[in-house]
Amino acid sequence: MKHAVSVSLGNPARDKRVEVDFAGERVLVERIGTGGNAKKAQALFTELDGKVDALGVGGIDMYVRLGKREYPIRAGLKLVQDVRDTPIVDGRALKYVLEKRVFELAGDALADMPRFRRAFMPFSIDRLGLAEAISTIADEVIFGDLMFALEIPIPMRGLPSLYNWARVLLPIVGFLPLSAILPPGTKGEERKPKHVRFWQEAALIVGDMHYIYTYAPEDLRGKWVITNTTTPENIELLRKRGVQRVITTTPRYGGRSFGVNMMEAALTAYAGKGRPLSDAELGGLIEELALRPSIETLNA
Repeated sequence: MKHAVSVSLGNPARDKRVEVDFAGERVLVERIGTGGNAKKAQALFTELDGKVDALGVGGIDMYVRLGKREYPIRAGLKLVQDVRDTPIVDGRALKYVLEKRVFELAGDALADMPRFRRAFMPFSIDRLGLAEAISTIADEVIFGDLMFALEIPIPMRGLPSLYNWARVLLPIVGFLPLSAILPPGTKGEERKPKHVRFWQEAALIVGDMHYIYTYAPEDLRGKWVITNTTTPENIELLRKRGVQRVITTTPRYGGRSFGVNMMEAALTAYAGKGRPLSDAELGGLIEELALRPSIETLNA
């Protein structure tokens, strides 16, 4: 059986190990969280090198893609600097290929999806495919990267603004220390609603579940949510907050979905090429394995 492991800087409470059936071939997928402990993560990557079929980097990117250019994130690259034999991915390729097509892949399951007056994405610079996708179904999209990541109280309105800021910030972000770019909830931090007005005014909330859990207000009645890496507890939380429908961009296995780095590692292991897969190869596997988003109506 092939084995893919995601070593994540995220909370170990979200760890999971499950066998996935890809076209009759079993792949063991396993997530190991380190709670923000970079030394532990780096040691795990080194220990697993050559012992598993693919490795995923979770909780941080190695590179961020903007157009045809990829900007290195040095804190992420440092974690895997000693990996020599096992192909290693951070999900950026699958993130773009899969999330850009989320509505197309959902097909008839989203036949009743409305057009939204406003969408809010608290952090988007590492999910530009998803940012592009939601811009086709919302009259206005507000991106909160500056507000949440850099404490600069400026909302970015629309894709042109996001891209302009990204070109300025990405060369700088690549040099930031790990502590400055870890996602919320890495160490199981408490909830602290932030910039509440933007959540309240949006009919569609989009982005990483860590941001939604940590910063969204309690009342999300009637809203749609598009996110990733949802556990049963996450789904129940969204139900209690009144979310109408949740779209998880990746399939669910063993009751939960996995992050795109884990999914890309699983697909890399399945393909068995001993290297990361190209966008075209990932696109082909999405069709071959019928990978589709998970869609759940939580409140009528």
